[in-house]
Amino acid sequence: MSAGSSAASTAGIDPVLRRWRNAVFVIFWLTGFLFASWATRVPNVRDILDASTSQMGLLILGLAAGSVLGLFASSHVIARLGATPTIQLCLSLASAGLVLLFVALATLGVGYSITDVAMNLSGAANERRIGRTLMPMFHASFSLGTMLGAGFGALTEHFDVPIGVHLVGVGLAAMVTTRIAVRFLQPAEHVADEPEESTAGPEHFDSMADPLSDTPSPDGWRSRMAVWRDPRILLIGLIVLGMAFAEGSANDWLSLSMVDGYGTTNAGGAVMFGVFVTAMTVGRVLGGRILDRFGRVLVLRGTAVLAVAGLLLVILGPNLGVAVVGVVLWGLGASLGFPVGMSAAADDPRTATASVAAVATIGYFAFLIGPPLIGLIGERVGLLNAFWVVVLLTVVAGLCATAARDPDPADPVRR
Repeated sequence: MSAGSSAASTAGIDPVLRRWRNAVFVIFWLTGFLFASWATRVPNVRDILDASTSQMGLLILGLAAGSVLGLFASSHVIARLGATPTIQLCLSLASAGLVLLFVALATLGVGYSITDVAMNLSGAANERRIGRTLMPMFHASFSLGTMLGAGFGALTEHFDVPIGVHLVGVGLAAMVTTRIAVRFLQPAEHVADEPEESTAGPEHFDSMADPLSDTPSPDGWRSRMAVWRDPRILLIGLIVLGMAFAEGSANDWLSLSMVDGYGTTNAGGAVMFGVFVTAMTVGRVLGGRILDRFGRVLVLRGTAVLAVAGLLLVILGPNLGVAVVGVVLWGLGASLGFPVGMSAAADDPRTATASVAAVATIGYFAFLIGPPLIGLIGERVGLLNAFWVVVLLTVVAGLCATAARDPDPADPVRR
């Protein structure tokens, strides 16, 4: 995407594309709010269940396992249904999982993860059609949702709102919002694969029922799995894995680590999580301009350094004030890894769905192995010391940054 196109005026955007863009913002925001509604109540759930740290890790594993299962299915589900119907179905499924949290936590994970791939695909297609760098802002909308969800969760903790009332209410409201937002989305899988001014006839698109392959749909499954042999996609996956681990460990354990490690109240732990997601939101709001100026590789390396510095302050900090600074740096450092990874995976629109799904699947293994790993280590050495694992994976992500380099402007496919 050229610098000239990145500077395109918002006023010149087609109304249909603008409504599509705004609907994608709503979807990203809603998924963030849903997740934060769960994350801020983790200490309360621990108290209700009288669970140990390792037992909480196993509980969260249900969410992670459902997420990974959904990611493996995501490219096939999207190819069959299309991105927009997938978002409507799976985000509603995730909302239902929140309503039925204690008996269907994995349902939340399945719906959430497939929605994640579909909304990133829709965002990438919208970004390409509008001609502006939007992916960091879409993820900023997600972070804004987590920030507001965290604030709302802290209020429910402070006023002793029953967790069932909180989560069921949020889940039902999310179902209604999803139904409204998806009406404005456009078919991302067509936009991702068609030239903007194509002269191809209907028969051309009939022969491409599977938008990820140059062959008819019977061979679509194999074409979607072929991206797993692409070294670049695998390295981008490692970037997202490390940064997702940095983000996900804060989502799952930051509030509880503040309670156990620094002696805050449950509400105070929720506030610290809010500080983290606020820092992530700021990083993502500013991310587009920073990426346009310095490029993906330098930005990824710089954010990895920030995340490591923040984690060290949280782990080794002598008091809560130092830990707050660490949480801010941690949030800023973790802010761009996932959106940059999604953009890099979608550089080639011909394989965008399969590549985004593959990268997201690798990244989501952080959510699969992270909760029980941090929980088991934290049971023995404390949650703060368990975060050394996050430091290591963040360093790996920074070392792999070259794989996400910006596409060559001269390449007509990945431009």
